[in-house]
Formats: sequence, structure tokens, C-alpha cells
Amino acid sequence: MTDVRVPDEAAGERLDVFLAETVGSRAKAQKLIEAGLVLVDGKPRQKRYALLGGETIEVAAAPEGPREEVPPAEFEIAYEDDRLIVVNKPAGVVVHPGVGNREGTLVQALAGRVAGGTDPDRPGVVHRLDRDTSGLLVLARDEETLFALQEALRRREVTREYLALVEGRPPARRGTIDAPLGRDRRVRTRMSTDTDDPHEAITHFETERTFPNDTLLTVTLETGRTHQIRAHLLAIGHPVAGDPEYGHAGRHGLSRQFLHAQRLAFNHPETGAPMELRAPLPEDLVRALREASGERTDHAV
Repeated sequence: MTDVRVPDEAAGERLDVFLAETVGSRAKAQKLIEAGLVLVDGKPRQKRYALLGGETIEVAAAPEGPREEVPPAEFEIAYEDDRLIVVNKPAGVVVHPGVGNREGTLVQALAGRVAGGTDPDRPGVVHRLDRDTSGLLVLARDEETLFALQEALRRREVTREYLALVEGRPPARRGTIDAPLGRDRRVRTRMSTDTDDPHEAITHFETERTFPNDTLLTVTLETGRTHQIRAHLLAIGHPVAGDPEYGHAGRHGLSRQFLHAQRLAFNHPETGAPMELRAPLPEDLVRALREASGERTDHAV
């Protein structure tokens, strides 16, 4: 049983929309409501019920069916020593367990090789990548290293550089998006600048290459909010190509957003030596670039 208190600012929001954030999707929220597994202040309500604010929502666990065998997460080690591991994560891999993704995660595949932190679901996790964002992330192998890397991240001493193909062409070749982000007022699964709970968010971008209808950007994060790059680029009118949540799915044959963490740089927490690692662009993104440029690809044949 999970209890969720409805904040005052959620007054007027539909029950199923509000619950989507907690259970993972609006469709799952609707199924739980229809199954009678959701109570608002002890009473069953319809999915379209308008919340008043201040209520307590009780969500009972759905009966478990037969558990499917989930294969271990795939990944490549870009660097490893006694203190830390840098992983090149493919798209489709979830970093740590969460709602709707309890098995098959990266930290489970690295069990016994990463450690640190108070959350048993997130051992050694310094920062994350979205499930369908590929590229580099660093994990700690002990408590001291985790603290040092998190402090370096907080002091903005870790460089996280991405490649993002976006729809259209930004008005300037380079720029900074300084716009606080939080949970969107209407679409609770999204982060946006239209929020009641804003947090500082700063993203820098520079044009790498232009195409007839798209632009390839190098993007660096100064802060690290959830979905920051995707939400910020949408906010300036240039969503990430192929993004099913913030843009248009399927663009240039993509089955996920064109976002890749290509470069990671920081000072080693033990030795102080500068570290710089790069991850090549995955083949699905290479194909999308060819299609964006107008070249024939296997997908276009």
C-alpha cells in the first residue's frame, strides 16, 4: 500500500493524471482506479475525479501475475579502477530500479562492483541518464568516492556533454537556456517551465552541424534536473528529434530521442588527475543523421 498526499497546488487536477507520476503512466493509473485499488480519503473515485488538494490517496498493489524473466542490462565499460566505473550505457537500459522498472537495471548488472549511498536501489549512482538516452555516466565503488563525485557535480566541476539533434534551427549558433524547471502543471509526466515547483536549470548549446530541417547541437549541462535537456529544448521551440514525450516520435526513423552523452570530464576523486572520456555515436543515431541530411539509408529503402 502506498499513501500519497495531494499538494494544494494540484487542486482541480484529474485523479488519473495526478497518479501517473506515482505509478509510472496515466494508463496504469487508470487500470488501478478501475480495479478499485485507489482510494481518495478512504473512498473510491472515478478516474476523472477532480482533486481538491490536501487529500490522501491510497494505492494498493495490483495482484502480481507470473514474473517474466528479465535479461541483465547490457553495457560497456569505458573506464574502471578501484574507485569508480564509467559506463557507456545503450538506449533502453534503466539506470536503477524504480516504479515500473524493478529488474534488468544497470546497477543490478553491476551488483558487487558499485557501492555508496543510503538508497539500496541506487548504489554508487552519481548522476543518471534517461532510459532512452545513450552514453557515458560515472558510478562510484565506495562511499567516499560517491560523496566526492557528488560534491564535484554540485560544484559544477563535472563536464557532461551531449549531442542532440533538434527540430528546426535555433536563432543563434550558441546560447544558454536559463529557465527553472519543475513538474508540469498539466502533464504530470513532463518537466517544464510551466510549473508550480521551479528549480534552477541551466543548459548551454552550440551548433555542431545544420541540416535542411534539423540542427545537431552540442549541449552541456550546468545543472542536472530530470529531463533537463529535453524540456529546455522544447521550451525554446526546438524539441529533440524523435522524442516521444517532448517532441515527435519516429522522426528520421528514430525509435527514441536523439540524445547521446558523448563526453564526460572530471578530476579523479582520489588522485586529482584529469579524466576525459568519449563515447562514439550509436548506429541508430548515425542512421538518423544520414536521413536528416537527405542521404539514402537502409531505413529509407
